[in-house]
Amino acid sequence: MLQGPDRAPARAMLRAIGFSREDLEKPIIGVGHSWIETMPCNWNHRTLAERVKEGVRAAGGTPMEFNTIAVSDGVTMGTQGMKASLVSRDLIADSIELVTRGHSFDGLVLIVGCDKTIPAAAMALSRLDIPGLVLYGGTIQPGHLHGRDLTVQDVFEAVGAYNAGRIDADELRAVEEHACPGAGACAGQYTANTMSTALEFLGLSPAGANAVPATHPDKPVVAEAAGRLAVQLVEAGTNARSIVTRAAFENAIASFSASGGSTNAVLHLLAIAAEAGVALEIDDFDVICARTPILADLRPGGRFVATDVFAAGGLSVLMQRLLALGLLHGDALTVDGRTIAEVAAAAVETPGQQVIRAADAPLRKHGGIAVLRGNIAADGCVVKLAGNDRDSHRGPARVFDSEEEAFAAVRDGAVHAGDVVVIRYEGPVGGPGMREMLGVTGAIVGAGLSDSVALITDGRFSGATHGFMVAHIAPEAALGGALAAVRDGDIVNIDVPARRIDVEVDDSEIATRLATWAPPVRRYTTGVFAKYAATVSSASLGAVTGR
Repeated sequence: MLQGPDRAPARAMLRAIGFSREDLEKPIIGVGHSWIETMPCNWNHRTLAERVKEGVRAAGGTPMEFNTIAVSDGVTMGTQGMKASLVSRDLIADSIELVTRGHSFDGLVLIVGCDKTIPAAAMALSRLDIPGLVLYGGTIQPGHLHGRDLTVQDVFEAVGAYNAGRIDADELRAVEEHACPGAGACAGQYTANTMSTALEFLGLSPAGANAVPATHPDKPVVAEAAGRLAVQLVEAGTNARSIVTRAAFENAIASFSASGGSTNAVLHLLAIAAEAGVALEIDDFDVICARTPILADLRPGGRFVATDVFAAGGLSVLMQRLLALGLLHGDALTVDGRTIAEVAAAAVETPGQQVIRAADAPLRKHGGIAVLRGNIAADGCVVKLAGNDRDSHRGPARVFDSEEEAFAAVRDGAVHAGDVVVIRYEGPVGGPGMREMLGVTGAIVGAGLSDSVALITDGRFSGATHGFMVAHIAPEAALGGALAAVRDGDIVNIDVPARRIDVEVDDSEIATRLATWAPPVRRYTTGVFAKYAATVSSASLGAVTGR
């Protein structure tokens, strides 16, 4: 694009903003980020981009900075705005692709933060298959109140406690004002930190880089090193797909399970694999999670937050544990040229740390999630097991056709112990956009019902969700899935050991109900939501578009 006499007009345009002839003769590294003034998660991206660019220049390349959008899950949660979150993932990936193809970048450094920017960057890099890496902007520090650490999870649960009369308005305000002290993505092993972890195990992020917190003084140093590395990847011709192999995805799934991470990892890793051309199915998650123990004692179900992982010695300590158990492909490569085994061998564990358990002393022998099927989930669904001691629940359905209806029922005390809360028409098409349900799940916890109520949905859960919760039910209700036939009072039986989820209604009765069922009127008929609903695939396939 920039070489030879015919490209003089292009060079003239770039000279206008300060690029020299020498600059334009070097490898061009796109430095993409999603800085936006709507959340703390991406607040440090412009600062990190400057340091990445310094690293690119020092290594003999020329950086060109660009930006894309982001939608905050935490800010939009519980509103119609949350529909934009998952939609943004594919739009961000597309925008990275467009800028990169449009300007023929030789390589990429993609700085990510809030939840959907992380898989979007990995999807784009895998799709483009050029040299590059993904750098996580880092986790937020925990807040502090009354001698305990706080995260945004505590705020959502405080809302539930306030509505249930368990705390007063002053306490709710105090939690709100102390939970989020500065820049960085949500502090627990929620979706952002789950995917940050997964990308180090997948090999697309430099080992040790993602775990450095957003406000730690080493973060700019890590960013500069990422810029240098990107130029080296271009010079070596190391393209993304040479890193993201089937073995790498199995490593990433193991990390998700061992860290008790967000169920959203299932959607996102399926989507990244689709872009990389790697065969991966929802059942692979069940197989890998069934053999992988939970070793990291992290929120939402555990005691610690992501900054504690860093203080304990970083993610390479978790790699050591999983390698010792024979649960990782140690020969899988990472972008810094080392294998996973080499990264693990270099780990320096902090003496006495309690965040990552010994390999023979797991929090739970079988980790993360399980994949269930049954007469209301023929194509599968995901149940979160981390932070939850139950593996079965049988009870009457309380059916709601939107998240708002369910939240109001919990708030008003209309959901009772033993119930199965059913939230439908919130899937990829029905939402559209497959909203997370942290408002509802937080309200259930805050009301003291998390040990006695189950919730099932064709929508998603936040990584901060805990309790007995089943998500991603497919086929979704809006497309005539059997979830659309469930009625109030029907008995729903969830049996994790048997990998089953069923409504205790005869197949003939389900068929009769569906025969008179009519799809709901689509909420959006024009614009980006309408386009998304028309092109998105099932949650069991990663809810990807354009395929």
